[in-house]
Amino acid sequence: MQNTRDRLLLAAAELLQSTGTVSTRAVCERAGVQAPTLYHHFGSKQGLIDAVANHGFTQYTAVESSGDPLGDLREGWDRHVRFGLEHPSFYALLYGRAEPGKPCAVTAPAHAALRERFSEAALKGLLKVPAEDAAKQVFAANVGVTLTLITQPDPDFALSERVREAALAGVLNSTAEGALTTRASAALTLGAMLRDDSGDLTPGENALLAELLDRLAR
Repeated sequence: MQNTRDRLLLAAAELLQSTGTVSTRAVCERAGVQAPTLYHHFGSKQGLIDAVANHGFTQYTAVESSGDPLGDLREGWDRHVRFGLEHPSFYALLYGRAEPGKPCAVTAPAHAALRERFSEAALKGLLKVPAEDAAKQVFAANVGVTLTLITQPDPDFALSERVREAALAGVLNSTAEGALTTRASAALTLGAMLRDDSGDLTPGENALLAELLDRLAR
């Protein structure tokens, strides 16, 4: 049997999915509770909405590493697009509240997961830009194509694949499958290894080497 908090989450999710809007009264009626109960669990209506969005978002970002960063990146992209198409109201909630200069805390786990996959790619010598830059570029493209497909009566999944491959080509070595070695990619690889294990370096030496490697990578 669902507890009260879960009933409130489910009620808000169903209202968002069916109507795209949420009111305290409608949520409480659907969940069979009074307004003070909602405030007790979530603090406010916005707190409830954030909890719903975060729950839905983390469900599809929880992807374990398979050891194949390129495969994981492609799978993550496709799952992101499918989530947006299957839950357009959720997706609009997640990406429709952008505030100037203020990163979205709810979508941060997705960006962090993407950065981790690119760090794995860097260890294999596959990147031509720093992992953080690669994550930002690909994440922006992933969100953009998902919003575009949501507005299409008949979503063109081939468009998503083309944009995905173009976005990856922009951050991966031209012979990514064979790990083309350049000064930049070598610096990125060593930087990723350094973050995993700095060996006997002192904090100061570690910081200096990281700065030098970053300059070489760029």
